[in-house]
Amino acid sequence: MNSFRSRLIIWMIRNRHLFKLKAQREFVDENFDIEGFRKKTDEASNRMNKAIQEDWVKAVKIGSIYGEWVQVGNEPLDKVILYIHGGGFISGSCHTHRAHVLKFVKGSGIKALVFDYRLAPEHPYPAALEDCIEVYRWLLEQGYESKNILLAGESAGATLVLTTLLKIKDQQLGLPKAAVSISPVTDLRSLADSFTRSALKDIATLNAWHVWQAMYVGNASYLNPFISPLFGDLKGLPPTYICIGSHEVHYDDAIAIYKKMKEAGVEVQLHDYEGMVHAFPIMAPIFPEATKALEEICSFIRLQLSCDT
Repeated sequence: MNSFRSRLIIWMIRNRHLFKLKAQREFVDENFDIEGFRKKTDEASNRMNKAIQEDWVKAVKIGSIYGEWVQVGNEPLDKVILYIHGGGFISGSCHTHRAHVLKFVKGSGIKALVFDYRLAPEHPYPAALEDCIEVYRWLLEQGYESKNILLAGESAGATLVLTTLLKIKDQQLGLPKAAVSISPVTDLRSLADSFTRSALKDIATLNAWHVWQAMYVGNASYLNPFISPLFGDLKGLPPTYICIGSHEVHYDDAIAIYKKMKEAGVEVQLHDYEGMVHAFPIMAPIFPEATKALEEICSFIRLQLSCDT
């Protein structure tokens, strides 16, 4: 059985509408206030970022893209986690994910680069993917070898991790050593049973997966493998760590791509956590299951990049 603390925290997040004296959970439709949502996310991040030392974060410009190096100071110079943040394709930034990325840096002993890719609906597909590729190319141009780069991300970032791998393969840039994909959606049509089965179990805002993903896809095809990686040629991709919780709306998508990667001969691991919800590892250390999952992910990163603990 999951810890009392995890059950309490997840219940509170899932039922956050009650603390606002609202009887029903928020439901996303075409009238969703994106700017208001982004503002609230930024405000919440302000509190988390207060504990981060200034010298742990260094701004960098990658063409027109803003990025941040996140490191404590004793990490290897030649190895890097390229972290692609989540946020439903319509939100998220270096600012919102600085504290989360720092957890992976401290846990793995590897510095990270996180960056602000362009967001929907202002910039639908392929903008975000193009930015991911531009940053990856930049790392190679800076002298980082592909064997010393690991891609990681959660939620929309987890999907972009997978589509970035496919695009890197397509452009023959040299694949990274490995990848971590936490709670990916792999078929953006959101037709899997878990989108219905787990809608009330997960902490994701109701119907957000339909509205936000439609904003990202725009006029493109949902079946495009660089949008929905489940439809891609997965053969030859690097070792990949997939993390998912059984109460996630994305659960079936994660299982489906794990099976397809296995069939394609990819060295893929599936870590399936009973009763856990969307992108729960980044909630560490709030409850023990999140902490355990984060530690296991960091162990994978260290192993793949051959770093001692």
